[in-house]
Amino acid sequence: MANRGLITAIAAVGAAQLLKLPLHYAKTGRWEIRQMFGSGGMPSSHSSGVSALAAYTATKYGIKTPEFAISALFGIIVMYDAMNIRRHAGQIAMQVNDLDVDVEKLAGKHPGIYHTRRRERLKESLGHEPQEVAAGSLLGVLLGLVGALTAPRR
Repeated sequence: MANRGLITAIAAVGAAQLLKLPLHYAKTGRWEIRQMFGSGGMPSSHSSGVSALAAYTATKYGIKTPEFAISALFGIIVMYDAMNIRRHAGQIAMQVNDLDVDVEKLAGKHPGIYHTRRRERLKESLGHEPQEVAAGSLLGVLLGLVGALTAPRR
């Protein structure tokens, strides 16, 4: 027997990742396939997955069960991390990348100061803005409900 809750959560992650492509195009006018495979962006696939699991679990087993408590707490932690810790790490990466450019310019103006620029910039799109987490969560709840309501009865 397949784990319908897990399949629903994974499908929600996939749906969010697929949605990133047309939403990125609508925002920038550019198709970038890598949007489907990276972290960050609209909607949050992490939020979608954990919200789908929590909604599935609540619908299938009830909100007073340990299964729902575990999935809800897990979801809260993941969404907090996406909006705070990972987003701030991305902001720091932007500042470090800018600092690398500034030091290179400064070294070019002063003989005797040498600076070797990093080969690769730090990844800046790590976390999510609150609206990206909210959109992912809404998508996840909808897909979690669909997964639970269409599951065969025992």
